[in-house]
Amino acid sequence: MDNSSDAHSRHRCAACYRQFNRMEHLVEHMRSSHHSYHEPRCGVCGKHCRSLDALRDHLGFGASLPSKPACAAAFQAHGCPLCLVVFPTASALRAHCAACKLSRGGRAVALGCKMVGGGSDGTLDVCARVCVVDEHEAILYESFVKPIIPVTHYRYETTGIRPEHLRGAPTVKQAMRRVQDILLNGEQSYYSSRGAARLLVGHGLEHDLDALGMDYPAHLKRDTATYPPLMKTSARLMSNSLRYLTRSCLGYDIQTGGHHHPYDDCVAAMRLYKRMRAMSHLHLNGRRKDDDDESTAKAFPAWRQRELERMSPEELLAMSKPDYQCWCLDDD
Repeated sequence: MDNSSDAHSRHRCAACYRQFNRMEHLVEHMRSSHHSYHEPRCGVCGKHCRSLDALRDHLGFGASLPSKPACAAAFQAHGCPLCLVVFPTASALRAHCAACKLSRGGRAVALGCKMVGGGSDGTLDVCARVCVVDEHEAILYESFVKPIIPVTHYRYETTGIRPEHLRGAPTVKQAMRRVQDILLNGEQSYYSSRGAARLLVGHGLEHDLDALGMDYPAHLKRDTATYPPLMKTSARLMSNSLRYLTRSCLGYDIQTGGHHHPYDDCVAAMRLYKRMRAMSHLHLNGRRKDDDDESTAKAFPAWRQRELERMSPEELLAMSKPDYQCWCLDDD
């Protein structure tokens, strides 16, 4: 085995900088890691991180892992605490902070539901309030909802819902139809060739959709609870709370006490989506990386092993594909 410094650096992953003794180990790492130019990256050293939490830790802005001192110092001096971009000067940072805005409006809407308790012990979540907002944070639909089963716990301390709010309210089925009409956006099907059906944003969308008795196509859902860059960094990705994401990525607090309005949750989820969508992910040649159907497994087939082992780490990274649909592609 070649122990020279050149050989050692050649076996370093161009994304996460992990070192490997043998080139075939680096190829296997690239095959399984799904590194891509859509991952959050350090603006100082260029290291790719699996999530924004991991990038915060790397920059010394988190609390769970030690940071890289040089990157942490640069971030502390000229880094934006919201989008985690590092700027060369303090004046550039000030100019950015004054204009650190969300991306332009589009066809997405955000859904938020408030649940009350059903069942004998009040632990069964049933929808009692629903809200839908557009990208400009205007309310498209907001209503109390009459649950399909008796309510045994109104959870008033957080929901603010009382029995009188649900008397005469639309049924869950009626509310579901209103939400569907908004999402279809004049189409007869979510799969119409015109593509006018709206993107649905939310936090824990499956839970809210189940409560409304709805299905929605996976390719039109944008869930901040399951989007990998917004998830916790651990042995396996786990969801962060909407409250935590709003504080860490948007810089303000929600759900701090008292009654929680679904509008606040909708707005927070929409702002998170727009911030993620606005992130610029450039390929090696300066263009956005195309979103194609080729998976990393297809890009690194076993029959190409010898050819792959002769490639540079940068060439391997250029071939690698993410294992999720990056939201920056929604802005194309």
